[in-house]
Amino acid sequence: MPPLSPSTPATPANLMKPTNILVILSDQHNKRVLGCYGHPLVQTPNLDKLAARGTRFTAASTPCPICVPARAAFATGRHVHQIRFWDNAIAYDGSVPSWGHRTMAQGHRTVSIGKLHYVSSAPKRNGFDEEVMPMHIADGLGDLSGLIRDEIIVRTGDRKVPAEAGPGESSYSRYDRDIADAACKWLATDGKKKHDKPWVLYVGFVCPHPPFKAPPELYEMYRKMNIPMPDRYAHAERPRHPHLDAMRKIRPYDEGFKNEDDVRHVIAAYYGCTTYMDSNVGRVLGALEANGLLNNTRVIYGSDHGENLGTRGFWAKSTLFEESAGIPLIAAGPDIPQGKVVDTPVSLVDGFPTILQAVGAKLDAADGDLPGTSLIDIANGAKPQRNVLAQYHASASISGSFSIRHGKYKYMHYTGFAPMLFDIEADPYERNDLAGKPAHAQVQAECASALTRVLDPDAVEKLARADQTAMIERVGGKERIMKRGSIHHTPPPGMAATLTPVERAE
Repeated sequence: MPPLSPSTPATPANLMKPTNILVILSDQHNKRVLGCYGHPLVQTPNLDKLAARGTRFTAASTPCPICVPARAAFATGRHVHQIRFWDNAIAYDGSVPSWGHRTMAQGHRTVSIGKLHYVSSAPKRNGFDEEVMPMHIADGLGDLSGLIRDEIIVRTGDRKVPAEAGPGESSYSRYDRDIADAACKWLATDGKKKHDKPWVLYVGFVCPHPPFKAPPELYEMYRKMNIPMPDRYAHAERPRHPHLDAMRKIRPYDEGFKNEDDVRHVIAAYYGCTTYMDSNVGRVLGALEANGLLNNTRVIYGSDHGENLGTRGFWAKSTLFEESAGIPLIAAGPDIPQGKVVDTPVSLVDGFPTILQAVGAKLDAADGDLPGTSLIDIANGAKPQRNVLAQYHASASISGSFSIRHGKYKYMHYTGFAPMLFDIEADPYERNDLAGKPAHAQVQAECASALTRVLDPDAVEKLARADQTAMIERVGGKERIMKRGSIHHTPPPGMAATLTPVERAE
């Protein structure tokens, strides 16, 4: 892929003073469920305050709407097809250089606290001087059942979402509280120490990832509100497409809901988990300020991917619609405009050049073909000439799926099936599929051409399946995977994985 040619930013990189950088990544945060993104009910005062003193990106995307590949792409600054960490069983192993490798090599203290979701804990290999309470894929194997894509394998445990949601505490909410404690402690100790060069601190929260167990007072607060039903939730309104229909069958989340009250119950719990996550972010940001580090630290907040939250009958992630593939993304600190809203499409792959630029580190010669552009530059006016890419080859996908932003249009390509096309400006909720309509034939052709300039969809999907088939054989074959079951939720450190049955569909 050729290097990008961004326009000159308002604040040239060589005039920027290097600072520390604090990167906060949550898990499964729907970008619309955030006060500063316009949600009328959800309270996220700490993230709203961060956006007010920084820049908010309205068109941010994950490189892949599922945890492991999204985080591998974020670490390496490269697209999923370039690094070949395809799903939740083929995880990042340090074999592709990360931003952490680059900052460590140049003398910047680089530490992670919380969820990473790599193969296993090996700090130097993974790109960190230290990993504090890291969460990685379960047993070094992860979700093996997601590798099976040549037949319909029903994930029966997905029907548990309503039963698991509600008031209370989960292992994830406890883990997040411990993560916030550790981050606050680090900022008050190591963060305040005199270092030769600025430090990098990555903090990975798990909420609002399911199970949606929210503090009782937060759950009850939202349960009392008039929560609307999800967009296009009624069966007659749901888009029909072979890829989407198969996904609903393989991951039958919605089959666990008996009625509209169940739906509102789960949404209230998700809102409560989001506000809880915001409170932990607030604790970390408060520690940054209390320890005199606010004016010498840039902050990035984002999420690995979104959450469908019932829209179109989907829950969890895995689709390329905005509620799943779109993410919240906020940057704040020195040289980042305050109170600014940027509509330029951006991606988690932009994190690599952003982090290096923030601390004053240099890109390696091997990084010349990275597809990302610094978010600091984009916040200051740079407009990279590119098509932001997302792709999915993981659990429940009978075909590879790809999306690009091309001007005001969003194009979705499904290998072997019809594409989808949306005018994302006129139709931000992606309700009107323009693909196949004569009036948009030229735009559709332009989008398809733009995608093939970035990659060959058929070749990429063939490569993904070959790697997944090889992994299936490496772990003992399909029948052994079926017997093992599927990972319901990756356990926090010190806990055993919960395995749930899978069954072949008739």
